[in-house]
Amino acid sequence: MPGPCILSCITLIGTVNIAEDGDGNIMGVYLPNSNLPCMEDGETDVLLEAAAQLNEYFSGKRREFDLPLSYGGTEFRTSVLDALREIPYGETRTYGEIAESIGSPRAYRAVGTACAENPLPIVIPCHRVVPSSGGIGSYAGGSSMKRRLLDFERENA
Repeated sequence: MPGPCILSCITLIGTVNIAEDGDGNIMGVYLPNSNLPCMEDGETDVLLEAAAQLNEYFSGKRREFDLPLSYGGTEFRTSVLDALREIPYGETRTYGEIAESIGSPRAYRAVGTACAENPLPIVIPCHRVVPSSGGIGSYAGGSSMKRRLLDFERENA
């Protein structure tokens, strides 16, 4: 199997790049205007499947992703990212609700940090997490992209 590689995918929000770890797992999704890691371009089966699933998502035909993922990190970060995957399409949860769901009710700020460091945005839907004080909060792709994704999902739910 080749080493880590990356594939560009044209989507509704612009060019999204998807990275594979070389072992058949998706390890990164890079939103438009993100800095990309140095990797060889590639068209592995898992990258092509990820691109197909992203296109299905942006056409309103896919609500969940079914891909082998590699996102490592601490046990806390893994628990947060796993919890994000449980947020239903078209719905939101607060940072506090995610903290509560993983058994760390006071760790809502740490949940925010885990969301900010999510290596697989859209696939692991951190855009569905909002502050309890109102508004939509921050997003790696910018607040306007977060609003666009939330509106898109609500319209297609």
